[in-house]
Amino acid sequence: MKISIIGTVILTTFIVVQGCSSQVKTIPGSQQTTAKNSQEHDLASNSNNSSQHQQHQQKQAPASSTQAKLIVPKKIKSIQAVPLAINIQDQSGKTVSNFDTFQEKQMHLIVVSDDLRFFQHVHPSHKGNGRFEVSPDFPAPGSYTLFSDYKPTGQKEQVSVQKITIPGEVPLPTALEKFSHTKVLADTKINLALPEKKLIAGKEVKLSFNVQEIKQNRPVKDLQPYLGEKGHLVIVKSSSPLTTSDYIHAHPLKDSRDGQINFLSSFPSPGTYKVWLQFNRNGKVNTADFWLNAI
Repeated sequence: MKISIIGTVILTTFIVVQGCSSQVKTIPGSQQTTAKNSQEHDLASNSNNSSQHQQHQQKQAPASSTQAKLIVPKKIKSIQAVPLAINIQDQSGKTVSNFDTFQEKQMHLIVVSDDLRFFQHVHPSHKGNGRFEVSPDFPAPGSYTLFSDYKPTGQKEQVSVQKITIPGEVPLPTALEKFSHTKVLADTKINLALPEKKLIAGKEVKLSFNVQEIKQNRPVKDLQPYLGEKGHLVIVKSSSPLTTSDYIHAHPLKDSRDGQINFLSSFPSPGTYKVWLQFNRNGKVNTADFWLNAI
């Protein structure tokens, strides 16, 4: 179904980032500038992206660049099912029409509130001619950052960052954030184990998540694949404004035993980070979030 939207257009220009199905991808930062003013407002952000993956290396095609235009309604009347469209073009403005499927989808869209309290991982549908559509729900009015991750055919994996503001009264936090390494989700407990007490910025680190059945007090044995992997990990640094340099998406190591999901990653610079672990148990995707400090 085509959605006709007259609204706000956000333009993001960036150079590709190397993709990898078994390790982490990081994307250096972007800078936003206003492009033009008309009935539709264009905001442009430019980022030079480069990535080196540890343990998994392959030959890549030469880097190219694309443009991603995020289109939102001119007037957002609800926080529910907000219709968004993302148009992918090359640098000359020509439509990019063909995309590879990676991790079972053609596009992964990570939506976070700028205070990192809210997280959503959704998958826009490709409607043809480089246009992706999705209608995510937002928990409340406020400012949000969107990281769109896709792979044009014959090119490397690419990530863009865009901003959206949901109008209305922004609610005050109801509780302080907790720096705990344990999270309980219904009948499942997740413990995050780090090899050292202190997390050193720039140093590669193994993040081990132990997933346990609470009633039986034993490792979970019924984990199922989620998007082709045992789990997924998204890491975002607490920054203002959020940019692509604050975003990391990691995939698990293959040697994890039952009830354990391991990742190899690094935290590029000192600061506070929010991490979200996603895994599939009994056909339900679970999300466990943790705050970490890197020094």
